Amino acid sequence: MCKVFRNQTSYNRFWDGRNHLTVIITSVRNLTRSFLANSHRHSLTDRHETDRIVRVLIAILYATKNHLRAGWGADIIPGTAINPSTGNANLTPEYGDLLPRGLYGCDERGLGLVLQLTFFVEQYIKKGFDKSWFHAPQASQMQVQLNGLVDAYGRMETIRLTPIPIAHLIHQKQVLALFGCVLPFALVDQMDYWAIPVVSLVMFTLYGIDGIGSQLEDPFGYDRNDIKMDCIVEDIRSEISVLLEEWKRAGEHGYEIFVEKRQVSVSDGDAGHG
Repeated sequence: MCKVFRNQTSYNRFWDGRNHLTVIITSVRNLTRSFLANSHRHSLTDRHETDRIVRVLIAILYATKNHLRAGWGADIIPGTAINPSTGNANLTPEYGDLLPRGLYGCDERGLGLVLQLTFFVEQYIKKGFDKSWFHAPQASQMQVQLNGLVDAYGRMETIRLTPIPIAHLIHQKQVLALFGCVLPFALVDQMDYWAIPVVSLVMFTLYGIDGIGSQLEDPFGYDRNDIKMDCIVEDIRSEISVLLEEWKRAGEHGYEIFVEKRQVSVSDGDAGHG
């Protein structure tokens, strides 16, 4: 029963962590789509502001990943991240062109980068509503998406910072060791020398289950069994970058996004006159 509880709890943490990451990704996708779709005909200055805020949304994904891996600190702002093996800040291109110009970190004062960046997003929503880019229900839905993002981030932070109680882990290991010591004496009369491989197999299985629970307990790390956050975040960055490029292309040429400008042929023109 102890092993079932440990594994079930650890897997729930893994599964909940993945679901909360999906909530953040979905919110970023929805906000990006809404921002780009409603700023297609804006002035050049306003389009620059939209481009800036979409990059902030991408930065939120990286900030979430790094925060859950304890890669926080002001050193992360200029484009550095914490090396998991040495603990030193190493140069990384993750934040290269994503963060607002002049941004400084407040991690040393207790403010995480994720929450810090959401202020820029909310200010953009307020500005868009004031300039009538979004009507009231639309702005309200954007606010719901942003609140859902922050809520999911908080839940992932809870998983990261709240391990399974140490008293439970100690007792579980003691019971497992005691069971391994007693089991040979319970089987030796009936199984003779066969008790040795049977006990070895049983204990190998139980300790393996214990190891699985330990691996899944913190799903945000760098292990092979953890959530593939690097790949997921990079995929979303590529996806949003394509949206941003297409939005810019459509704005420069003055036609609809994802639709090529139709070239009217001579035959089409003749058919129209006919």
